[in-house]
Amino acid sequence: MAHPNAHKIFIYTALPCEAKPFVQHFGLKKEVTVQPFAVYCNHDMCLTVTGLGKSAMAAGVAYTQALFASVEHPVLLNIGIAGHKDHALGGLFLMDKIIDRDSQKSYYPSLIITPPCPTGSIQTSSKPQLQYDKAHLCDMEASAFYETAVRFTSSELILCLKVISDNQQASVETIQPKQAALSMAAHLFTVEDLLMRAVALAELVTPPELKLFEQLIQRYYFTVNERMQLKSQLSRWNVVTHHRPLDIDQAGLKCARDVLRWLDARINGTDFYL
Repeated sequence: MAHPNAHKIFIYTALPCEAKPFVQHFGLKKEVTVQPFAVYCNHDMCLTVTGLGKSAMAAGVAYTQALFASVEHPVLLNIGIAGHKDHALGGLFLMDKIIDRDSQKSYYPSLIITPPCPTGSIQTSSKPQLQYDKAHLCDMEASAFYETAVRFTSSELILCLKVISDNQQASVETIQPKQAALSMAAHLFTVEDLLMRAVALAELVTPPELKLFEQLIQRYYFTVNERMQLKSQLSRWNVVTHHRPLDIDQAGLKCARDVLRWLDARINGTDFYL
C-alpha cells in the first residue's frame, strides 16, 4: 500500500468527537484503504482516531507512523479531553509532564516553543478517574502516546494538548460528544499556530540532504533499495563537496534510476580534496 504524501504533522485523538473539528478545519479526507483505525489525511497532515485507552493509543501511533511516516522529523500531537479537580470546563493546557499512574513512570516533553496556553501535568490511568488528583489533569491515553511517539521523532516535536471536559462540579459521566467537539473547536486556531511553529522547528533540525531526499522521493518512485542508494549518494556528495548545495535539474530526469545515474555522474565528476 503506497501513501506518497509527505505528512509532516500527525494528530492522534482517542474519540471521533475530538477529531471532528480538525477533520473539518484542515479539510482531511478519510483513507478508505485503512481498516484498523479511522485515518484522515491531506498532503501535509494525518489524523488517526485510535479509540480509548493506552493500548489503543499506542497501537494507533505505531501503526500510523509505520504506514504513513515519510519525513525525518515529523510533528506528533495528541489532543483530547481531560478532567481536573478545579480547572474550568473548556480550558486548553499544554502538557509539560506526563505521569503513568499504573507504572509510575514520568515523561517530560521538551517544550522549547513558547506555549500559546497554560502548561500543566497529566496523570494517565487505565480507567476513568472519578476522584480527581488536585495537582494533575487526568486522562487515559497521554502516557502511551508519548512513550510511543518518542520512538518516531524527537521530544521537542511531540505535543500533548488537553481540553478540560470534566471537574468536581461536572463529572466525567456527564460528558456529551457534541459538547466535547465544540470545546475542541474553540481552540482550533491556537492549535494550528502551535503546529506551524513546531513544523518550523522541525525544518531547522532537518539537514539539507534529508530535505532533498524527501523532495525526490515525493517526485519519483524509489524502491526500498533505490532509497538506500539515494541516501548514500547524497551523503557522498556532502563528503566530497563539504556540504555544497546540490541543484538538480529535474527536467531530463524521468524516473528514480535517472536520478541515481545523474547523481553518480555528478559526484564522479567533482574534484575531491582532503
